[in-house]
This record gives sequence, structure tokens and C-alpha cells, in this order.
Amino acid sequence: MIKIAHIINPFKPLKNSDLQYAQHITFESIRRAKGQVQDNINIQVLCACYQEDKDIIPSDFEKLPHLTESVLDFQQFKHPRKLPIIREILEKAFQYSNADYFIYTNIDISLYPNFYTQIIEHLENGHDALIINRRRIPVIHTRVEDIEKIYLQTGKSHPGFDCFVFHKSLIPQFFLSNICVGVPFFEISFSQNLFCYAQSLLWIQDGNQTFHIGMEIFKKRQPRTYFKYNKYEWRKVESKLYKDMSLKKIPYAEQCIIQRFIKWGFHPCFPIRLMIRLQWKQWFCPK
Repeated sequence: MIKIAHIINPFKPLKNSDLQYAQHITFESIRRAKGQVQDNINIQVLCACYQEDKDIIPSDFEKLPHLTESVLDFQQFKHPRKLPIIREILEKAFQYSNADYFIYTNIDISLYPNFYTQIIEHLENGHDALIINRRRIPVIHTRVEDIEKIYLQTGKSHPGFDCFVFHKSLIPQFFLSNICVGVPFFEISFSQNLFCYAQSLLWIQDGNQTFHIGMEIFKKRQPRTYFKYNKYEWRKVESKLYKDMSLKKIPYAEQCIIQRFIKWGFHPCFPIRLMIRLQWKQWFCPK
């Protein structure tokens, strides 16, 4: 029996936040996707949150031990916001669950009914990690009762990374420093760990498996000081991973040099500075 643990980070949103409805649609979409899975597949839904947010967790989902760390433990901010540290979330999930594979999705990412069945198919084909891009859906229907109508909306693809699937053996190899959730450089840090350590990673750029309500590509949610904080933490991640990085494992690396740098240049999760360093490493420091 394949056992999969899907990790989400629910929290009580502000009254004017789109997460007031997005989270509940996410919860319902998870239930519906689980309903499509055969009996020989075990899907755990693990909720990682702070003690003050525990009441928002649905009764049919499992609670991880409460989070104890936040970005506020590592830096002072003019506008304090208690954002979780992804390292702690993964550590608690790894300690709590005996799943074979883990999934992490942002809390505003909902699932199409085929989500788990498609993931299982890819894992059975030998992949030990997946990155799945979402669809952007117009803000027309925002009630859980309208989820069938949401499924029917075509939407558009989105370039960013917000859904990660990975074998349990990869977690001890990850280095994520103190990167916090919900701020840029989270996606870069997570994806570069997978590019570095996964043996057979599959990037699904437009698979109609997840969606987000809202057509924006970049969404400003946190003050810029949090952006700077995560950027600083990303530099630590990059420095630690660099010795294990290989250009051959980066998407688009098989294309000619001009084409791949154009592709990287237009994608938010392939820092050009790092790509240049890896190109130089491949030319002058081959193993």
C-alpha cells in the first residue's frame, strides 16, 4: 500500500483576505480528490499550524504538533507577522507520519478531483519528486457550494511553484535554512532542493491538477522587509546547496545556451545569477 501525507498550513485569515473563502474551497477540494483514490492508497491530510489557529482545522483532517517557531524568532519587523518556517513544518510531518511520499501545497492552492490519482500514476512510473504548476481561475465563484462550477472554468497556467511532491528519503537531505512560508524565495528554495537531491524529478507545467482562485501572477501580501528576509535566507540555502548542484538537473538545461537562458530569465524560480554560476561550474569545474 502506498501511503501519502499531504501537508497544508491552515490559519485564521484577516477579515478582508481572500483566504476567507480560498481555504474552505481548498479543504473541500482535498476531500473530493481523496474520494477518487482507490482503497489500496492511503492519503493522510496533515495540518501544520500554531495553537491559536487550531480551530480552523477541519475535524476530518489530522493535526500535527503545534508549530513553535516563526519568522519573528529570527528577525524583528516593523509590522510583525507570525509566518511559519517551512523547515519546522517538514520536520514535524516527517516525525509524525510514516508516509512513503509527502506533498506540500500552499493553503490557497485547491485540487482538481484527479489530483491524487495522477500523482500516484507518476510515482508508480518511478519519479521520486514532482513539481506541479497551478491553473489561475477568475474570481467568479467563491462559495464552497459552487466548486463544481469552479472545476469547469478553464483559467490560465501559472509559472510559479506552489505544489511539491517528494519521497520521504529526501527530507533529511533538504536544507531550507529559516525560509518562511508565504513570501518570495520560498518557492526557489524548495524547488532548488528538489532539483539538487531528487533522482527523477518530473515538472508538470500545465497538468490541470491544482488551481488558485485569482488571475494574478504576482501577489503582494507581505511588507518588503519579509521579502528581504527570505532573500537573505535564500542566499544561505544557495551557498549550502551549491556543491551538490548540477546544471544537468535544472529544467531547460538540455536546450541550447541561448534558449535556456531566455527560459530561465522569464521564470521566477531560476535565478539568473545562480544559473550563470552553474554554467561556469559545468564548463570549468566538471566532475
